[in-house]
This record gives sequence, structure tokens and C-alpha cells, in this order.
Amino acid sequence: MRKLIHTNQNHPVSILILAVFLFSFIFPAYAEAKYDYIDITNPFIKKIPIAVPSFKEMADNSEALKKAGEAAELLSETLDFTGYFKIIDKGAFLANLKKAGISEAQINFRDWTTIGAELLVTGGISITGDRVKMEICLFDTFKAKRLIGKKYTGGISDQRRMIRRFCNEVIYLLTGSHGIFDSKIAFVSTSTGKKEIYICDFDGYSPRRITQSNSISLSPAWSSDGIWLAYTSYSRGKPDLFIKNLKEKRGAVVAKPGINITPAWVPGKFALAATLSFSGDPEIYMLTGTGKIIKRLTRRWGIDVSPSFSPDGRKMVFVSKRSGTPQLYILDLNSDRTERLTYQGKYNTTPSWSPRGDKIAYSALENGNFNIYVIGTDGENLTPLTHNAGDNESPTWSPDGSLIAFSSTRGGVSRIYVMTSYGTEQRRLLSMPGEQTNPKWSPKNIAN
Repeated sequence: MRKLIHTNQNHPVSILILAVFLFSFIFPAYAEAKYDYIDITNPFIKKIPIAVPSFKEMADNSEALKKAGEAAELLSETLDFTGYFKIIDKGAFLANLKKAGISEAQINFRDWTTIGAELLVTGGISITGDRVKMEICLFDTFKAKRLIGKKYTGGISDQRRMIRRFCNEVIYLLTGSHGIFDSKIAFVSTSTGKKEIYICDFDGYSPRRITQSNSISLSPAWSSDGIWLAYTSYSRGKPDLFIKNLKEKRGAVVAKPGINITPAWVPGKFALAATLSFSGDPEIYMLTGTGKIIKRLTRRWGIDVSPSFSPDGRKMVFVSKRSGTPQLYILDLNSDRTERLTYQGKYNTTPSWSPRGDKIAYSALENGNFNIYVIGTDGENLTPLTHNAGDNESPTWSPDGSLIAFSSTRGGVSRIYVMTSYGTEQRRLLSMPGEQTNPKWSPKNIAN
């Protein structure tokens, strides 16, 4: 038995234990097996038809009945968010699992293959007091075989977390990559009338305000462990760099003369790069996590901003005007050699290095509007992802590299949107007052 400790939102002081059990009848080779259902490198992914009927109430009470429907809907929405699945409409279902049962022996798989479902999720739920228990299984309907079986126990308010943990298991099994369901997105919002930093879950759920600057806060950046957030704030009257521990409410401030902007953490290290102009020219420096300068990284006249590191931390892409217009350059941190990456367009900015290491997303000005592009790290395969939809800026990759969040004015004021890494399925992420900009996706497994 594995014990996963977390905080219950309804009882912030108490620590609950979410116990996760493997069913004794789970597919025995699950730990080693990887199914080639989904090729995440294929831009023309065929969505897998999946059926998610309402969960069965394992205890006869009204609360369990309500949660049974909620759990199935939440699971459908969570899987649908990935872009990998086609959720089959419940009106097409031939079977009623609430009557027939949810175990392998009780399922007539032909009822599901007939309606085109290649995968089936079944679930059971019981509630006693303020405690909830769930049993959830994933089946391959054509092979009539169980792929995953899990049991979860926790508080009623932990239902969303249980569903997300199961979805992580599903994505890992089907793609070989851990999912995004424990990740978060930091962004800037003017909901209060001022630009403040907020954090929400990967799907836009549960946004919360992080800064109280009552001024302008910009450019949030996550550390690899998700504990630290760096950003620029004008709370002291000029752009200073704030480094904040999200758990312990401590940190540091870099307030050198001039600007202190566009932070980016080095993968796997308690160090970050940022643009400082105390020397007279805006250059990129390497800093410790406490804000002390380690060394200067760029040394050419002209503004150098917006660093982003390769996954191994050995290279850094950044924006520079050294050629006359903002273009992307890649610096090899070992050799100090810098090469220009972009040549098309006169204004390229806000680069973001993909977690898989092979691509860089950025925003480019063309025909009066900004659009999102991706380019190979070798300068090849330049591909536009947005067009004819307002200004699209500040791309940021999901931790598994499957999705890109960005800001867009396609609906009027700027909002946060998300799309696949190939530019498909573009949809708005969350609804809040004011405008939302500067999204930054966290590493995975960010604690609540």
C-alpha cells in the first residue's frame, strides 16, 4: 500500500491520507507494459473512442448518487482536456453498468465495441460520513481485458484529486509519459484592477492570487521543484526581480539600478537567469536562487531578454536586438558560443524551449499581429500554430510537451488559451474578470 499525504481544502490544518491500492486482480504486467495506443509525436493523432458511464453507487445514499455522476463527468472532462480521446456520448450506451455491475466478469464488452468504444472506464463510489471510497478501472473493450484497476480513499473534497491520479495512470499506460494533471499554470491577471500574479490548476480550475503588490507584476517563472516562483514587480516604483518561496512565504529581491526582468530558472538547479541593466546595457545574468550574481551570460551591445533553458540546462535561447531587430539566439553555456536561430520576421520574442528538447515556441509579429510559431532547435521546420485570431503571445509548454498555453486577444481582451503542440484544438482555459496574460506552465507534480 502506498500512502499519499495531502491537505484537505476543507480542513487546511489537518493532514489526510489518500490511500491508493492496486486491485488484487490488476493486469499483472501493468508495471512493465506500455501500450502503443497513442503516439504523442504524431501530429495527426487519431483520437481513441472511450466510454465513461456514471459510476455505480456502492452504498445506497443520496450523496453517493450525486457524486457518482459528478465523478464520471469530471473524469470525462479531464481525459478530454488532453486531446487524445473522443468521449462517446452517453446517449449511445447500450449497457447500464449501475445494474449490470462494473467488474470484468459483469461487463458485456460487445455492448461497448458495438458503439465504437475502444476503451471503457468503470467506477464505483461509496460514501460514509465525510469519507469517500472509489474503485476505478480501465478496460480494452476489443481485447476484453482490464488494463488498470485502482482503489482510492479520502475525504469527499478529494474526489477531484482521485480522478486526476487515475487519469495520470491512464496517460502513462497509453503514452509512456506522465500526465499533466498535477501541474499548474502561473499567469498575470488584472482582475483586481492591477496586474497581479495568479496560479491555477492545469485546466484553469481553482485560480488563486499570489502577489499583493497593488502595482504591476509580470513574467512569472517556476523553479524545477515548483516551490519557487520568480517574477518582476513594480511595487517599489521600478522593475525589480522577486524570488518567492510558495510554501514558506520567504524569498529574495534583486533591486539593482535599472531593470531587473524576465527570469527563467535553470532546470534542476537553484539558479536562474534574468535581464539586468545596472551596467548600462540590458544583459542576461546567471543568479543564485537567493538573487546573487554568478556570472554574466551575454556580452553584446543591444537588449538581451527572455531567456529559456533547454531541458538539460546546457543551452539557453533568448531574444536579442544585436542584429537590429528582436531575434532568437541560442547560447551554449559550456562553450559560450552563440548562434542566431530565427531569420524570418522582424520581431520574434518570448521563446519557450520544449520539455522534449527538440523545439522552441515563440511569438512573432506579422501583418500587424503576433502569432505563435514553433521552430526546431536547428532552425528547421518553422511552423505557424495560430493565425487570423488577434494577438497570440507568450507560449509555454505543458510539462509533457503535449500542449501549449498562450495568451490571445481573439475574443477582445487578452485571455489564456491552450492548444495541442501542433496547434490544433485551441480553446480558452479559464474565465476571470479583467485580462489574463503571461502564462507559465509549471513542472509536473506541484503540491497543492
